[in-house]
Amino acid sequence: MSAKHPIIAVTGSSGAGTTTTSEAFRKMFNMMDIKASWLEGDSFHRFTRPEMDVEIRKAKEQGKHISYFGPQANDFPALEQFFRQYGEDGTGQYRRYLHTFDEAVPFNQMPGTFTPWQDLPDDTDVLFYEGLHGGVVDGDINVSQHVDLLIGMVPIVNLEWIQKFVRDTRDRGHSREAVMDSIVRSMDDYLNYITPQFSRTHINFQRVPTVDTSNPLNAKGIPSLDESFVVIRFRGLSKVDFPYLLAMIDGSFMSRHNTLVVPGGKMSFAMELIIRPLLQQLIDTGKIN
Repeated sequence: MSAKHPIIAVTGSSGAGTTTTSEAFRKMFNMMDIKASWLEGDSFHRFTRPEMDVEIRKAKEQGKHISYFGPQANDFPALEQFFRQYGEDGTGQYRRYLHTFDEAVPFNQMPGTFTPWQDLPDDTDVLFYEGLHGGVVDGDINVSQHVDLLIGMVPIVNLEWIQKFVRDTRDRGHSREAVMDSIVRSMDDYLNYITPQFSRTHINFQRVPTVDTSNPLNAKGIPSLDESFVVIRFRGLSKVDFPYLLAMIDGSFMSRHNTLVVPGGKMSFAMELIIRPLLQQLIDTGKIN
């Protein structure tokens, strides 16, 4: 961690709400005149999409699994080194993984490929990471130790699967069978590398639907925020003003001494109330408490 170059990481699997959270942070950065460097976790995938398809086939032939959740498909040492370097001097190199044709066309590339590596902007106040592995630990590799504010986006698993099915079939053109295969193939890595991160976070935002999601494979749409509650768990933060939050967020309540529950439609508002003071602490002192 660095008082001069703090790092914020929002971690969670694709479709968990990390992108929505990124937009909330972008708004807060603009309002607070904070200059941020932005890093997408997909920058540290090891393979392009065609290369990953080959690796998946090779793993199947050997009776093994490979997924975007695990170390075989991601360069955890490079991610940790990136965080370490930014914390030390505010520099680093990044690239983008282009998921869709809309993302790829401006670069005259195909989807599933990477843009060239380039330097981060100069003189930024903070690094903002959004992706799968902002708090990952794998043996001697400990990415989480370099993060000053670690936030988990964690829908309950049935909702996560619904979001994946809808996104991958509607937006990325995958068959339902391919999506199911991806979920099954990824389960070991999900349990070993994704889930443990949420015990290291400072704050978790977990969306819980209030409609029936018993069979995510048969869902026709994603439950809306208004059809959900958001369970917000705090860890290691001593100055959370719970009475203020309860007074400001209509319909909120405490379910445990460190857990606030808010209506889903109030999630962005709650996020701003909770995180803005923490951002100010980071900018002023380089740490949160």
